[in-house]
Amino acid sequence: MNLYPRRPLFARRPQSNLYRMFLWVILILAFAWMLQQMDKGEIQPLFLDTPVPTRAAESYALEGDAYFSAGKLDAAILAYQEAVRVDPDNAATWAKLARIQTYSSAFLIATEQRRVRLQEALESARKAVELAPDDSTAHAILAFTLDWNADATIYKDDPQQLQKYLVEAEQAAVRALQLDSANALALVFYAEVLLDQQKWSQAEQYMNQASQRGDAQNLMDFHRVNAYLLETLGQYNLAITEYDKAIALEPNFTFLYRRAGANYRRLAFEIPNPEAARPVYEQSLEYFDKAAKINEQIGVKDPGPYLSIASTYSQMGEFFAAARNAQKALAFDPTNANIYGQLGVIYFKSRNYEGSIYSLKCATYGCSGKDSCLGRGLDDCYPNLGENEQEIAGAPIDPNTIVYYYTYGSVLAALSRPRDNKCGEAMRVFEDVRTELNANPDAYADGYQTILSIIQAGEAICEDLASGGASVSPVPAEANETVMPAP
Repeated sequence: MNLYPRRPLFARRPQSNLYRMFLWVILILAFAWMLQQMDKGEIQPLFLDTPVPTRAAESYALEGDAYFSAGKLDAAILAYQEAVRVDPDNAATWAKLARIQTYSSAFLIATEQRRVRLQEALESARKAVELAPDDSTAHAILAFTLDWNADATIYKDDPQQLQKYLVEAEQAAVRALQLDSANALALVFYAEVLLDQQKWSQAEQYMNQASQRGDAQNLMDFHRVNAYLLETLGQYNLAITEYDKAIALEPNFTFLYRRAGANYRRLAFEIPNPEAARPVYEQSLEYFDKAAKINEQIGVKDPGPYLSIASTYSQMGEFFAAARNAQKALAFDPTNANIYGQLGVIYFKSRNYEGSIYSLKCATYGCSGKDSCLGRGLDDCYPNLGENEQEIAGAPIDPNTIVYYYTYGSVLAALSRPRDNKCGEAMRVFEDVRTELNANPDAYADGYQTILSIIQAGEAICEDLASGGASVSPVPAEANETVMPAP
């Protein structure tokens, strides 16, 4: 007989397994350790994107230096902005960014564009000094940036701000020299501040001190400021020599070519014999042409060299060539009111009065549609050739643009007839010019009476027409002698 074991009447009580409990403790401790390491970043969760290597700030800075040497200042700015993004506490990088931003403003034609760029430079320079308050070079570059911000064309309505910047610039330069009296860059930038304060003898003393520093001869800034000092003193040939030395150090910095060319043009202007002056003008054109070709090679779209060429041809009396180059400049920047103004003055000086009206209108009070194409010297807009209608905002009246206003008023008055009376617009322009002259007499100390006589002649034409005069009114002689601003 088979007997089976008896079943327990109640469920069997589980018995603890020492090994199993030990395993659970190990797993819990391992899990806690993994969580701790993940918080520290030592262990990355699964299925994350593959990490991409981050470039070092120094790499961006080296890229910025290369772009600067190549003359690609906008690209250099972008590279340095990336450098300070990666390493925001590096004072030297902020200072270099400020220097490049300041120099890049020399390539901007519109006053507002320059103001914005210079303010950006000033923010960078202040950041550098904030991070390194005892660094001489940081203070020197702050002085340089403050000095360039003290631009009379930008702060014509706020002379107190201009003087404030100059005072601040001097204080920053003095501080830089207190920290390192042998800093050649600080000596150079202090001299530039003194030049802009019209303290020429003191500026010359500091440039002489800088020249005794062996490293100064290797600084483009030294030769640039020394050239500025020499041209301020009227020593244009010596200034050209200094610009040539600066160019040798920075051969792609086209601003230097334009300054050297402007000195040749000034020399030519002082030669009374046109035939003797022509070779000097041609030397001027060679420098501007080099600047244009360098920009073309490095892919920089800068209208500046073409405007300089246009100004030189205009001074030579070759207005057709001048107009062609101004139109080239407009192709680079078809909404720039200042370029329209310079083209309008060229037309005016060549006695193409009807053609000048459209360009000068765009330059002063703005234009749009077909008028923008007429303002470029076209007889219509041709979209298939890339000559589209544009919206042009006029340039505010200031010492750099007032020539466009009084020239525009003069030609409107001169071309007015009983059946085509433009005097309403002309008188509005003359009123704006008078308001500007009365508001800022110091800015026009040298040309106040000349400008006043021009608008008085135009007003006389309109008054004669209003009283019933119907004779053809010639363009005032003074207006036809308008001197176009020389870029």
